[in-house]
Amino acid sequence: MEAKKQAEEAIMAAAERGDVGDGDEEINSKFSLKSALWHGGSAYDAWFSCSSNQVAQVLLTLPYSFSQLGMVSGIIFQVFYGFLGSWTAYLISILYIEYRSRKEKENVSFKNHVIQWFEVLEGLLGPSWKAIGLAFNCTFLLFGSVIQLIACASNIYYINDKLDKRTWTYIFGACCATTVFIPSFHNYRIWSFLGLGMTTYTAWYLTIASIVHGQVENVTHSGPSKMVLYFTGATNILYTFGGHAVTVEIMHAMWKPQKFKYIYLYATLYVFTLTLPSATAVYWAFGDQLLDHSNAFSLLPRNGWRDAGVILMLIHQFITFGFACTPLYFVWEKVIGMHDTKSICLRALARLPVVIPIWFLAIIFPFFGPINSAVGALLVSFTVYIIPASAHMLTFKSASSRQNAAEKLPWFIPNWTVMYIVNAFVVVWVFVLGFGFGGWASMTNFIKQVDTFGLFAKCYQCPPKILPSKNHTITMYH
Repeated sequence: MEAKKQAEEAIMAAAERGDVGDGDEEINSKFSLKSALWHGGSAYDAWFSCSSNQVAQVLLTLPYSFSQLGMVSGIIFQVFYGFLGSWTAYLISILYIEYRSRKEKENVSFKNHVIQWFEVLEGLLGPSWKAIGLAFNCTFLLFGSVIQLIACASNIYYINDKLDKRTWTYIFGACCATTVFIPSFHNYRIWSFLGLGMTTYTAWYLTIASIVHGQVENVTHSGPSKMVLYFTGATNILYTFGGHAVTVEIMHAMWKPQKFKYIYLYATLYVFTLTLPSATAVYWAFGDQLLDHSNAFSLLPRNGWRDAGVILMLIHQFITFGFACTPLYFVWEKVIGMHDTKSICLRALARLPVVIPIWFLAIIFPFFGPINSAVGALLVSFTVYIIPASAHMLTFKSASSRQNAAEKLPWFIPNWTVMYIVNAFVVVWVFVLGFGFGGWASMTNFIKQVDTFGLFAKCYQCPPKILPSKNHTITMYH
C-alpha cells in the first residue's frame, strides 16, 4: 500500500508540473518499470541528484588544484567549502519553502510551472533581486554547461587521439543536445543513480591507480609557490561545492520538498569520500607535474581501467550537462511562452537555441581548468554563497517575518543573532577571498592561457605528435 501511495503522489506531483502525458495516469503499480526509472521525487532521488551533480569533471581537476594549493591547504579548503556550500544550500531550501508557503496562502497554483531560484528571490525581495539572481544563475549554468562540453573532448582524446579536441567538441555538442528531451529533474532518477556510480568508480580508480603507480622520479611538491596559483586553486574548490544553481529545481521535483533541508549536507559528506582520497593520492604521486596537466587522466598510464574511467566520465558529463542546462531550458521556455506545453517534442524543439551558444563558447575557450576557477570566483561566489546568505538576512530582517517563518531555526543555531553572524561571515569571506583575491588570480591565469594558446585552440594541452620521415623526425605541435 505504501508503494502504491508513493506512486500516486508521484503522479499528482508530475501532473502538477506538467511532466505527465496522456496515459501516464495508469502509472500506479509498484511493478511499473516507467515509474521506477522515470518518475523520481523522493528524498533519495534528491540525494542522488545533489551528489551526482556535485562531482563531475571537477573530480579530475582537484589534483591540479592541490598542486597549486599544496596538500594541507587543499584538504582544508575542501572541507571548509564543502560545509560552507551545505550551509548556503540549506538557506536556499528555507527560502524556497518560505516563498512557496506564502504563495499557497494566496491560492497561487504552480500547475505546469517549475519554480526557479530567481522567482523565489522576486517573490521574497522584489524585481531587482530577480534580475540579479537571473543574471548570475543563468551565466553560471551557461558556463557550467560549456565546461562539460570541453571536458568531454578532453577526456575522449585520451582514448582516441586521431581527432583533435576541437573536433570532439563538435561531436559531443551534438550528443549533449539530446538532453532537450528530458522534461525536468523529476525525470533524472536513473541518470542520477548511474552518474554517481560512475564518478565513484572514477574517484577510486584515480586513488588506487596513483598509489599503485607510486611517486614519479624526483617528484616535488612545491605548492603553494605563487599567490596567483594559490587563489586559483582555492576558487576551483569553491566551484566544486557550488552546485546550488539547480537546488530549487531539484526541490521542486520532490514529492515533499520540506525534506530537502539537510540532503545537500549528506551529499557533501559522501562526496568527501571521493574527492579527498583521489586528489590527495594523485598529487602525492605526480606532484608539480600537475601544474601543466589540469586533467588527472593525462598523467596515468593507459590501460583498460583508465579507459573505463574515461568512458564513464563521458557518460556522466552528458548527465551533468543536462543538469546544468535544464534550468536554462525552463527560463527560455518561460520567455517564449512554451513552459506549459505538454508535448515533449515541441518543448525539445523550443529548447535547441539554448544549446547553440554553449557549443560555440566551448569551441572558443577550450581550457576547462582555468575556466573552472574563473567561474568559481566571478559567478559561483555570488550565485551559491553571497546571494543566498544576503537574501536570507533580508527576508527575515523584520520581527514579524521571523515570527511567522514557515521553517524555524535549525537546532544548532540558538537564536537569530547567531544566524545573522554566520550569514554575514559567509558574505564577507566569499566576497573578499572568493570574488576578490580569487577573481584576480583566476582571471590572471585565464588571460595567460588565452595568450599562450589563443582562442579556438585546436588541441589544448595535447602532447606533441612524432611523425616519422625518411631522413628525419618531424615533431608536430597542436
